[in-house]
Amino acid sequence: SSWNTYIGDAGTRGVSGGERRRVSIGVDIIHGPSLLFLDEPTSGLDSTSAYSVIEKVRDIARSGSTVILTIHQPSSRIQLLLDHMIVLARGQLMYQGSPQNVTLHLSRMGRKVPKGESAIEFLIDVIQEYDQSEFGVEVVAEFARSGRKPPQLTEEEMSVSTAAPTPPPANRGHDWKNNRRLALKASEDSDYGFDRSVRSPYNNTSRSWSASHIGVVHQLRFTPTRQRTDQKAPNPMSSSPGYYTYSSDILPGTPTPHSSDYTVNENDYLTPDVAPKTVQHLGPKFANSIFPEIWILMRRNFKNIRRTPELFLSRLVVLTVMGVMMATMFMNPKISMQGITNRLSFVIFTVCLFFFSSNDAVPAFIQERFIFVRETSHNAYRASTYTIAGLITYLPFLALQAGVYACIVWKALELRGPFYYFFIVLYASLLSTNSFVMFVSSVVPNYILGYAAVIAFTALFFLFCGYFMNSHDIPVYWKWMNKVSTMTYPYEGLLMNQYQTNQTFGYDPNMKPVTGFGILSSLEISTVEFKKWENVIIMIGWAAFYRLCFYIVLRFGSKNKRT
Repeated sequence: SSWNTYIGDAGTRGVSGGERRRVSIGVDIIHGPSLLFLDEPTSGLDSTSAYSVIEKVRDIARSGSTVILTIHQPSSRIQLLLDHMIVLARGQLMYQGSPQNVTLHLSRMGRKVPKGESAIEFLIDVIQEYDQSEFGVEVVAEFARSGRKPPQLTEEEMSVSTAAPTPPPANRGHDWKNNRRLALKASEDSDYGFDRSVRSPYNNTSRSWSASHIGVVHQLRFTPTRQRTDQKAPNPMSSSPGYYTYSSDILPGTPTPHSSDYTVNENDYLTPDVAPKTVQHLGPKFANSIFPEIWILMRRNFKNIRRTPELFLSRLVVLTVMGVMMATMFMNPKISMQGITNRLSFVIFTVCLFFFSSNDAVPAFIQERFIFVRETSHNAYRASTYTIAGLITYLPFLALQAGVYACIVWKALELRGPFYYFFIVLYASLLSTNSFVMFVSSVVPNYILGYAAVIAFTALFFLFCGYFMNSHDIPVYWKWMNKVSTMTYPYEGLLMNQYQTNQTFGYDPNMKPVTGFGILSSLEISTVEFKKWENVIIMIGWAAFYRLCFYIVLRFGSKNKRT
């Protein structure tokens, strides 16, 4: 029913919370991971939605993936879906095994599950009772490790968990440690025989948390019940090329300490070292090869543009309107010094316009960066293919923008030189400035700083492009800024295309004709034909350089870290 429904956000109504959670899980499994970690996938959902999510997760596990998830207070229906369960309290293991064996585990502790009550919920109540007692949860953890029964609680201590939890006295941990705990350690013939080694949990510092702060966490693991059909070797440690080794294959004989009949050893939880000197073949890191991955990302980019055309349409409308204004303002330039000034003004304004038109890419990518970080954190695709697909997607739209503007102003301003060169310069200018803006947006943390950085660089590039001061007149210590400025090359290229000729464009005060070569010479711009193509190559080189920097930032700087 929600096939054609947008996911939605804070300002747009979309799918429900359960459907959004299932979509989130679907994004994580789209590349078929062998191992999937989920952190509280049912948080904030009602019981029906939570059950639906866990049911889908179980289907994922049955299809061949190992799923490990954390969950708080699962309902009885959800508990029936679980294959393996780990209960933690204060960072210690309280129980590990099948949910169906919780009742047996409690009975061996000497606690009987009341009729009609969930065994798992009763286990949590028991853990809370011990946590609020002077023994602490360490005795329950000791029972899970070695099978030594914890000391029985009094009726008063067992009734504490039914009351509202209150903060303990400030000296509770001190008294408990110095009195009861020391008595237990001093008793050599204790009936319980607690571990007194350095690694014992009893050597931890005193606790001062209230019962309301108990961190009881369920960690549940689904294990695949269906094996890969193309696994040929019977050895459980063998790995078929192209697939990960499953945890159920690696640990087929690991005992589960859910019974007091077995005393576990820490070596039971170590992966058996069958081939210590052999390298396990974990299969491909990414689900797709490079070219199919580029095609998939391109299709998604075009689909996003079709769904939200505002970004490119707004840029196209701006260039169209400004082109019409330039055509009507500088139409039919006169053969005079004012006509030359008008053409120079048109050229520098066009260069600045094309630079500013790419600034709207700053918030667009910053918003998309969060999606990129999440998707690449589990190897959904490569940073290189993302960069290449984004570049290829932009190319036709940038060509359309440059072509529309060029067609509007070319005839009206009676520009000379090859039209295709005029178009190529505008196109290369858009490409280089777009690459620069994308690089800046990948570095800054938010769009406010992104806009500030782009505006600052725009001012610097404009100042040193050669319009206000000829490149040869710029001080030596600032000449490098003229070379770095991405406005220098389209500015000089457009002037070369217009004035590399002996045609007269005006007359000086002495009524001597001013030719195109004379204008370029006065501006100290080259009059050699191939130099204007050199400017195009430099602009394309700057575009490639900024795209490479963009890729490096994505590859090594954009990590999935919580702040």
